Amino acid sequence: MSLTIALLGMLELSPLSGYDLNKRIEGSVIHFWSADQSQIYRTLSRLVADGLVEVTVIPQDGKPDRREHRITPAGGKALDAALRAPLEPENPHESFLMRLFFAGRLGLDGVRELLRARREEATALLARLTAIAASETGHPDDIGQALRRATLRSGIVHAEAELAWLDETDSAVVTAAR
Repeated sequence: MSLTIALLGMLELSPLSGYDLNKRIEGSVIHFWSADQSQIYRTLSRLVADGLVEVTVIPQDGKPDRREHRITPAGGKALDAALRAPLEPENPHESFLMRLFFAGRLGLDGVRELLRARREEATALLARLTAIAASETGHPDDIGQALRRATLRSGIVHAEAELAWLDETDSAVVTAAR
């Protein structure tokens, strides 16, 4: 359901090709929602079949035709209904935390390497998100823009908190190993 919401929401912002949808996701909501290209195209096909999205074929000189998708009025109603629906409980899957939970068997060096690798990922994510924030433009009084900035800020705050937690955990592990 959430990929449907993501695609309908992105298409409400502007008509996009499947390729451009993937790039838009990577450049905006990747810190809390991801989808690979094949998932996007499968879902787009279903949305078209359901009448929630329509496709315009745009010829291009020397290139394959561009298939631009846009949300239909029925798609807008479906998006509104999905946004108003009660939230479904989430069952988190945190692969890193599962590994860390059992990583004591790796010894101090192994645990610290695991923490170092995660720190590297969190640092890279924080850099990507702050770059997106720095390039943000838009009207400050637009509620949609304010909410998109808020989700970006959530990603930044979470990455900063994870980096602080990783430092704290590394220190606790070193102390415990003494």
